[in-house]
Amino acid sequence: MSAQTETPGSVTTVYKVSGMSCGHCEGSVSSEISEIPGVSSVQAVASSGEVTVVSAAPLDEEAVRAAVDEAGYELVGKA
Repeated sequence: MSAQTETPGSVTTVYKVSGMSCGHCEGSVSSEISEIPGVSSVQAVASSGEVTVVSAAPLDEEAVRAAVDEAGYELVGKA
């Protein structure tokens, strides 16, 4: 059973982020991305560099890039 809850019509996107190395990094990235309108869930995993985002609609990649930059990391692209 997945810990992630998806509502009908939601979109799940996995991004690759470079520079994350610890739980603090994960929290910083998650916090910034969660402020994007429409985002309902963010799960960052430093060990894989993957950030899974659940949103009401597809997100503008530039908005995600700006949020990751604000946290001090680099968005590599979609995984």
